[in-house]
Amino acid sequence: MLPLRKVVLPVDFSERSVGAARYVEAIAAHCDCDVTLLHVLPPPHYEFSALEVGSAVLNELFAARAKQVRKDLDAFLEEELSGFRVERVLLEGDPARKIVEYAHQQQCGLTVMPTHGYGPFRRFILGSVTAKVLHDADCPIMTGVHLEQAPRREPVTIHTIVVALDLGPQSKAVLEWAAQFAARFEAELLVAYVIPCLEAQPGEYFDRDWREHVELQSRERIDALLSEAGVSGKVLMESGDPPQVICSMAQRAKADLVIIGRGSAAGRFGRLRANAYSIIRQSPCPVVSV
Repeated sequence: MLPLRKVVLPVDFSERSVGAARYVEAIAAHCDCDVTLLHVLPPPHYEFSALEVGSAVLNELFAARAKQVRKDLDAFLEEELSGFRVERVLLEGDPARKIVEYAHQQQCGLTVMPTHGYGPFRRFILGSVTAKVLHDADCPIMTGVHLEQAPRREPVTIHTIVVALDLGPQSKAVLEWAAQFAARFEAELLVAYVIPCLEAQPGEYFDRDWREHVELQSRERIDALLSEAGVSGKVLMESGDPPQVICSMAQRAKADLVIIGRGSAAGRFGRLRANAYSIIRQSPCPVVSV
């Protein structure tokens, strides 16, 4: 899957975009890839729907808006990204759809975009554009509330990566992607697996030998997967609620990045697995969904 030849960063000129750009800088430096700053300008009826104006005036207002945005995009982080190969692209249309289409057409290896939310519950909110891109994109997506908290002065560093597997069909691909990404940063790779909760209901008996059998079988499958992918890494196994356990593992390991997989139940475009949104919202660090 690697090398990452191109990374796309959708920008809205906010602090979220500035923080995400710091991660893009680190990725570009370690992976020697091209960077695209992408801004999608919504159609005129989105931008000026509240104004009762004729089509000629509407087109004039939109043209002025597009001209200003082009100027802003050319100047956005110009000095900070001066040492990298950067292309600045302005498109018109539905933001989520255009981001997904552009990343696919340009065969981008990674899209980096922060979540969106305000106030004390921001960690539990995914912006509609980010959610749609996560749902439809066919390339890995890096996101999370922590992107905007990237350091402004010192470079972003990634020392520890947790890759969470579910032992589904895509696990080998996720593991290989994570291992190659970790190698670029010379980061420690921890392989996490959450055993299905085996707690008995009140009044029911649960065979302890069966629990140990399930754990042993899971470990054997993980070891076989590591061997098949040619990957080495410390294995972390716990039982419980997957999002909570994975995020707890990442917290204890002081992970700088969590990598998870997405399903593929709809043709070319993948579908986000049931636990992915919860992991992204609760993770103590950015998350890449592969």
